[in-house]
Amino acid sequence: MENNVFIHRDLGGVIRDMLQYYPVVTLTGPRQSGKTTLCRELFPGLPYVNLENVDTLRRIQEDVTQFFASHLQGVIIDEAHHLPRLFSDIQVIVDEDRFRGNSERKFIVTGSSNFALLEKVTQSMAGRTSVLTLLPLSERELRHAGIEVETDRFILNGGYPAVWRSESIRKQLYGNYSTTYIERDVRNLINLKDLSAFQAFVRLCAGRIGTEFNASALSVAVGVSVNTIRHWLSVLAASYTVYLLAPYHANIGKRLTKTPKLYFYDTGLAAYYLGIESVEQLQSHPLRGALFENMVLNEIKKESLNRGDDETYYFYRDKTGREIDLIRMVGLEIEAYEIKASKSFSTDYYKHLKYLQELIGKPLRRSAVIYDGSEQQPYQMNGLYNFREFTLYPEAGTCR
Repeated sequence: MENNVFIHRDLGGVIRDMLQYYPVVTLTGPRQSGKTTLCRELFPGLPYVNLENVDTLRRIQEDVTQFFASHLQGVIIDEAHHLPRLFSDIQVIVDEDRFRGNSERKFIVTGSSNFALLEKVTQSMAGRTSVLTLLPLSERELRHAGIEVETDRFILNGGYPAVWRSESIRKQLYGNYSTTYIERDVRNLINLKDLSAFQAFVRLCAGRIGTEFNASALSVAVGVSVNTIRHWLSVLAASYTVYLLAPYHANIGKRLTKTPKLYFYDTGLAAYYLGIESVEQLQSHPLRGALFENMVLNEIKKESLNRGDDETYYFYRDKTGREIDLIRMVGLEIEAYEIKASKSFSTDYYKHLKYLQELIGKPLRRSAVIYDGSEQQPYQMNGLYNFREFTLYPEAGTCR
């Protein structure tokens, strides 16, 4: 399928709203997730500069004062982490504008390096910017754009817009993404001496989706130190390639696991590293269930982030092997969700949810099974949802 239609991004309205209250919006997220396209679509009147362009970066470095003097209404600055001093300059300008009562000048600052960008934001821009995150396309965004999204096709393609524009070259696109962005970012952040070992590490991470992250086992498999494995993981997290889901801890009288689980921000990229090239291969792949779980967790993260929220999620696992895929805290109340790749339903799916409720001694705020079937029991305790119909915010009327 070739598709060049602009796909509406749910985060767009939040960005507009935040600029009513803040002089700066900082938009972070993976490379090629659509940050630039969204910002330029939302604010066509604002000038745009990309600091990935070496000549542009050099000109601004030579005369930063002149750069800002020529953008009195504001500017979109892409990949701003390449020039860290800009954040201090923007801080001075914003404070001066506030003193003079000028609320017209606006800045949109984007970046794809979580660590490099947010470190500078917290140092220089506290109280002056709203920090938002744009992940790749959600299933909801694709469906609302009129693009048919079958479950395995969505897992295989992932959410990067370029893949949905040119599905026929999905493998090449992900290969280029890996080489051009992930490996380059790694070289920029660390002194990478053995690229082949790092590539093996990333492939092994893809093979461990949904399992507890074991740095020692990966160290043995790759042939590098445990500290190197942990360093590489931090780089993949900083570049929005992988993330860790923390274990839930509470004083509930049972020994709980303390090791986080590993997931990819995009299942299409994970499928590429696993060598899965077609829907047919995915359907018979032993990690299809883990990829489905990863996809659902990603969709939940996207729903939260696309509302401007940045929630922290957990999983539950005790030493007896009882496990719940997702724990969400709402104040002091607990929501618990099981994720199942099956299209058929079994009442056994509820057993760990019921166990957790008995263990904590009070009703859960909400619990449900999220699966790939069509039967629905949405608005009750121990509900049942197709992943497309599930929403974190039923009270807001956002159930799809």
